[in-house]
Amino acid sequence: MHYQISRNGQMYGPYTIEDLQRYLASGNVLPSDMAKSESMTEWMPVSEILAGAAAAPAHTGTPLDAASAGPGPVYTGPEFGGQSYNPAAQRAGAMAVSPYPDAPNLHWGLVLLFGLLTCTLFMFIWNLVVAAWLRRVQPNATSLFYYTGALVLALVQVMVSASVSMHHVMGPGLHMYSDNPVGSLIGLAVWVVRLIARFSQRASLEEHFNGPEPVGLRLSGVMTFFFGGIYFQYHLNQINAMKQAARYQAVVPRY
Repeated sequence: MHYQISRNGQMYGPYTIEDLQRYLASGNVLPSDMAKSESMTEWMPVSEILAGAAAAPAHTGTPLDAASAGPGPVYTGPEFGGQSYNPAAQRAGAMAVSPYPDAPNLHWGLVLLFGLLTCTLFMFIWNLVVAAWLRRVQPNATSLFYYTGALVLALVQVMVSASVSMHHVMGPGLHMYSDNPVGSLIGLAVWVVRLIARFSQRASLEEHFNGPEPVGLRLSGVMTFFFGGIYFQYHLNQINAMKQAARYQAVVPRY
């Protein structure tokens, strides 16, 4: 079977599965590139096609036993080449051979603890770490830029507040202020930009984990608003655990 590759409106190919595997390893084909064979009705990411090929049975001529395919519905028909097809088993296979790096896996409870101990400073840093990873696996993700902007604004707020405090200590001859409206406005801007970053990251996580790595991720808007990075980290911990379990099942022989 041969596949056409689509990237930024340009068509390449056709390529065999072996070609795709080789070009993916060399970097000429990206996991997020879309591919389609003549028998397919929709385009799919290269990563999903290769994952499905790796999860397919090694032998030919004998349909895959539905009982050994794992939980979930099993379909059989000419569109599946006469083989039984189990979506749950294919997702597990995709997770086991995923070309994407795992998300940062610090336990969400430790992220919360370190954030409290450092007066949220650790949360700023951890948000940047997760956003940088997300940018690697989902190139159109923008949360890294927003979190970076929020950090810069927070540093500006600290400098402005320190400057005003110094004026206050040195006396009214140097324009002592009774309050700090500029610092308050910058603080409000930090909060708004961080909120934008949260929902941007939520959209990118759902796009990635329902596309290139399909695990059916759904994130609550309310939980995103109130808990942000802690809430995301909880789900990333769960996804990493599922991927590790899938890899273990892929290498342990079945008897």
